[in-house]
Amino acid sequence: MIILYFFLAHWYLSLFAQTFFLHRYAAHQMFTMSRTWEKVFYVMTFIFQGSSYLSPYAYGVMHRLHHAYADTDKDPHSPSYSKNLFDMMWKTKNIYNDILNHRANIDAKFTKGVPYWRFIEKIGDIWAVRIGWGVLYTLVYMEFATAWWMYLLLPIHYLMGPVHGAIINWFAHKFGYVNFKVSDTAKNLLPFDFLMMGESYHNNHHKLGGRANFGVKWHEFDPTYPVIKLFNLLGVIKLKLNNDLNYM
Repeated sequence: MIILYFFLAHWYLSLFAQTFFLHRYAAHQMFTMSRTWEKVFYVMTFIFQGSSYLSPYAYGVMHRLHHAYADTDKDPHSPSYSKNLFDMMWKTKNIYNDILNHRANIDAKFTKGVPYWRFIEKIGDIWAVRIGWGVLYTLVYMEFATAWWMYLLLPIHYLMGPVHGAIINWFAHKFGYVNFKVSDTAKNLLPFDFLMMGESYHNNHHKLGGRANFGVKWHEFDPTYPVIKLFNLLGVIKLKLNNDLNYM
């Protein structure tokens, strides 16, 4: 049971860092926070994502490109312009690395206000650091795994961030239902998002890109939003006005 708890903790902590800090803050700036809190969440993202750490800067810029060019040949990750899931993720990796290493020619409107802390950005992308996290996960399994099949979960630990991205960027553009007519193929993958902390309400998000609550219908519970509301109440962040409006 310890291994399953460890896996679930890593899954949801990594996912929280991605949806709260990288997506809703870095890319969309749905709320503001002080420089001190920004650095706190930078460090938390580094710890929670570990070996699959994703740069808030590169993620934020790339996600803005996704919204601007969704399902066109300029989209960093569109199933419509990829042969298969692995082809899409390989293209995404290359674009991500170009942005991370400042090799891409990006219009200033896509980089404006995106957080950047050079120290963590560099540390998190060092291969020795990524491998070190992977070794740590493996040691936990060696100590606590009670069945051979548990080791099949290890590759997900190593690639947790990209796995989360693939679920939404591929499957939520192919399967699911729609609440809103949009100009791309974004769909709501799950009617009750127990798996992706609100990220699976992709059609809602593509329609209402600045809205912090990704759920709109009565059954569409976004688990990240109550945390956002709590942080706002505690003064950790400042939620922008009109970000909790009901649409349906």
